[in-house]
Amino acid sequence: MNTSNPDFLPLNGTDYVEFYVGNAKQAAHYYQTAFGFQPLAYAGLETGLTDRTSYVLQQGKIRFILTTALVPDSEIGEHVKQHGDGVKVVALWVDDSRKAFEETTSRGAKPYLQPTVQSDANGEVVLSGIHIYGETVHIFVERKNYKGVFLPGYVKWEPEYQPTDVGLKYVDHMVGNVDWGQMNIWTEFYANVMGFKQLISFDDTDISTEYTALMSKVMSNNNGYIKFPINEPAKGKKKSQIEEYVDYYKGSGVQHVAMATDNIMFTVGELRKRGVEFLTVPETYYETVTERVGLIEEDLKVLQNLGVLIDRDDEGYLLQLFTKPVEDRPTVFFEIIQRKGAKSFGKGNFKALFESIEREQARRGTL
Repeated sequence: MNTSNPDFLPLNGTDYVEFYVGNAKQAAHYYQTAFGFQPLAYAGLETGLTDRTSYVLQQGKIRFILTTALVPDSEIGEHVKQHGDGVKVVALWVDDSRKAFEETTSRGAKPYLQPTVQSDANGEVVLSGIHIYGETVHIFVERKNYKGVFLPGYVKWEPEYQPTDVGLKYVDHMVGNVDWGQMNIWTEFYANVMGFKQLISFDDTDISTEYTALMSKVMSNNNGYIKFPINEPAKGKKKSQIEEYVDYYKGSGVQHVAMATDNIMFTVGELRKRGVEFLTVPETYYETVTERVGLIEEDLKVLQNLGVLIDRDDEGYLLQLFTKPVEDRPTVFFEIIQRKGAKSFGKGNFKALFESIEREQARRGTL
């Protein structure tokens, strides 16, 4: 941490990620069944809401809210119509929501939610929020005076159906895809408005294949708990995955949520059994991978059977795997990651990964 520059926006971690979806009840069933999330809380008609229903799911420190509109004329319904199912809110856990709002809006953030106190018998929560890229927002959640199950207005959700978890622990990072020419605008926003530092940058010489290219910069807050890579398309012979996302999402938005595990072989094995589909790399990837990454503790054959990718940096190595899009539109997907010391983001895997994505794009006719 840089002590010469005091952290004006201290963040304790990701509080929750809220998806606006077409059918929250069915989406909740999918995340329970396929990804092993546990039921936590519910809000809807039974709790006095007349415009929306929300299901809250948890696994480790990861919390997802799945929210659906109950009426046609609503911001939620309009969001789903425009973008398909997608991330609306990236909520950040703070000690002082009012201060977080003041610090960011005074530096130029566009207000989304003025500081608001919500309370019930379990105490109070202070929420505030700002706009980021596209129609995505950050909400600052101050919950130090709250003892309830999730937030005021939610009740405990205890269905009989509770599949076991798959070992997911916390949000490692979340990637935003932004439109042409917007990457630097948003990395400067995170630097100037939120006090983030740039960890890494990739350009089209680092991340390109014969057909497609992109540029990316990774922004991190002071304690490293929050990391946001920001991608934009770059000119290639054909349409890049970033361009495809922006086209189908109808603008900038969250491309994927990377979730950490302590045992990627167990986690991916479970996810595959439950029907989660992953991108695949050619067998030849594994013929040369040890030359590139050196010795690893895991059995390479098992990793190959699961399709797990491996990369190394100066501090260690990482194991990662990416799902195919989990919506009908080729937009949102998930990354499963296990870090064995590495602080990086799998740059050595990009070429193999993008060629895999291009094969999927070619099948979709969008390359």
